[in-house]
Amino acid sequence: MPKSATSTPTSQYMVEVHELTKSYGSVQAVRGISFNVERGEIFGILGPNGAGKTTTLEILEALRKSDGGMALVAGYDVSLNPEEVKRSIGVQIQSANFFDKVRLQELLGFALSVYQVRGMTPYQLLERVQLQDKARSYPEQLSGGQLQRFSIAMAIAHSPELLFLDEPTTGLDPQARRNTWELIKNLRNEGITIVLTTHYMDEAEDLCDRIAIMDQGKIIALDTPEKLVQGLLDSGFTKTREIRPATLDDVFIQLTGKELRD
Repeated sequence: MPKSATSTPTSQYMVEVHELTKSYGSVQAVRGISFNVERGEIFGILGPNGAGKTTTLEILEALRKSDGGMALVAGYDVSLNPEEVKRSIGVQIQSANFFDKVRLQELLGFALSVYQVRGMTPYQLLERVQLQDKARSYPEQLSGGQLQRFSIAMAIAHSPELLFLDEPTTGLDPQARRNTWELIKNLRNEGITIVLTTHYMDEAEDLCDRIAIMDQGKIIALDTPEKLVQGLLDSGFTKTREIRPATLDDVFIQLTGKELRD
């Protein structure tokens, strides 16, 4: 049962989705999908453009209403308790905009005051994302990787149970991507459940405990990266075996007939 604001979560799942649907006119963006996200895991949602990923995440983030089905986030029914859901989650969007002439420590201080967080300082948040030496810097002075890490710091200011990451390393150089991967793993080790989307298959393979692949509003595969690849091999896939080992890229293309592109 969906919990009230004062109850204690009893489910092992941080996210529970049952037969979720959403249409825009005649277009069925989400077509009766069901899945669970376990507490403490990194869960990836992959799919080509128009697959329904963004709509699904917006419903889970209590930003958009579904047409049917049910979604529970941190034990709260998204339709019935959207404000409780928003208090339980952090959201890092792909292109965050900050006031260029406000220092990082001031932006974080404002976020902490809005959330009425006690016992946490802007400097401690910056330490968590390895930006403590940038406390007096402005957002416009940060590199792409540093800006993404700062965006994550803003998203975790209120110590959310669940963090949504929308393509967290798009446009970053290889070193900045690796640094962001390590940060995401550290946050998971701190107990934060993470749901992310990405267009990089190596990123999904390295980070995700399980992956759901969406296409045309449906989930067409859901398993660990290793089992998805093994399932492809068990099906008789031999196209690249003599050249290189099969990868998640091969799984995605075989299932959707499309390559993921930025």
